[in-house]
Amino acid sequence: MFFQKLMVYFSTACMFCYMIGFNLTVRIMHFIMPSLTKKHILRMGEKITMTQNPKFRYEDWGPTFKSFQFIKAASRHMWLSLGQEAFLDGDAPDSSVFTMDGRKTSICKYLKGASWTFTLLEFKQLVKDFRDVADFLVVYIAEAHSTDGWAFTNNYNINQHRSLEDRLSAARILVQKEPLCPVVVDEMDDVTAIKYGALPERLYVLQAGKVVYKGGTGPWGYNPLEVRSFLEKLK
Repeated sequence: MFFQKLMVYFSTACMFCYMIGFNLTVRIMHFIMPSLTKKHILRMGEKITMTQNPKFRYEDWGPTFKSFQFIKAASRHMWLSLGQEAFLDGDAPDSSVFTMDGRKTSICKYLKGASWTFTLLEFKQLVKDFRDVADFLVVYIAEAHSTDGWAFTNNYNINQHRSLEDRLSAARILVQKEPLCPVVVDEMDDVTAIKYGALPERLYVLQAGKVVYKGGTGPWGYNPLEVRSFLEKLK
């Protein structure tokens, strides 16, 4: 466990330096070669499926990578990730969450399987294909692209959550999309997101109180196909 924690600290420090360098590079390249910069960011967008989302044009999200809000959001996510307690093959930490009607419950009451944030269509297909081997759960955490934070244009108008009701209200938008499984929301101190290193998004599979699959940090480390391959082995 000590070495896993140490690796989290090391990788977080490396990622922070990378993000700062990336932001400065994008700023300079955009000033000198804007068309080349756009091509580079679009290639990145392909890896996180942003370019496949018909709702967003490049102009809605691409330029945000050279903004101060991007650095601010990424820095906060990395700082909070230092408190994570969920490690592969280790115990799955329990934490309090709230149901959509405001009742307090906990993560481990939903085991066998669990999933943090997602590309909705991919996730719904996972639920359909593997509901016989896993119980799926969505934990709605702090908004990654709030209107008053690192915002994309042409996105939902959701400000940073100031209260539990704000978070529940935002989660209701998700529930309307029918994710095919229970949706709960994290507490306002983001305890679940911190314990699971889930900011801005992450996929997990929990079984018998253990972490049996831990995906990479989103958006680049978010990979539903890995979850699919893992669950195939459980069938």
